[in-house]
Amino acid sequence: MRGAAVGTGFRTALTLLAACTRAPAPIDPPPDRGDRPGTAPSPPACPPDGTRITKTGVSAAMGLRAMGLELVNCGDQPYGLRGYPAVRLADADGEPVTVRIIPGAAGITSGFDAPPTTLVLRPGERAGAALLWRNTVTDAAVGATEGRQLDVAPVTGRPTQPVALDGPIDLGTTGRLGVSAWKRRDPRPTAPDAPPSSAVTPVDPL
Repeated sequence: MRGAAVGTGFRTALTLLAACTRAPAPIDPPPDRGDRPGTAPSPPACPPDGTRITKTGVSAAMGLRAMGLELVNCGDQPYGLRGYPAVRLADADGEPVTVRIIPGAAGITSGFDAPPTTLVLRPGERAGAALLWRNTVTDAAVGATEGRQLDVAPVTGRPTQPVALDGPIDLGTTGRLGVSAWKRRDPRPTAPDAPPSSAVTPVDPL
């Protein structure tokens, strides 16, 4: 937009200088690209299953990595959820990466092994989970594993959706990826979560 504004100003100056010899040529307005100041970008469409999963950040310390995941009910119906995110990794070419998915984080770290609970997310409510791994190389003769593409489903058996990464999931030679159970992100409703009904997306068994 800045380049378009500079070009428009330059053409206007030339037109004024030539006004005494010829009529100014019409100046076409710049194309409307929807990125003018004050124009908010359109929100992404809600996936067909009524949930959107995004990454909330990555922290790293002493070889331990933790990536936050957030699921929001972007639909118009309550959404039943119980269990762990279903995760698939691929390399830069889209080829699947062999990795052992661990419910919780046993053998990786502690504090992420709370069991799943049944959640019913109302429209706009959110749940959070985390991916845990270590970038540890225990065998120099074995190539380190890096996931460059990440697909996540709310739970096994539901549709996956791509989750953008800022960098690789660098598993080293451990080949293990821990996944914590979904937990409610929003304040709990005044009434306890009710069991799923016909108006709620069914909760998958563990």
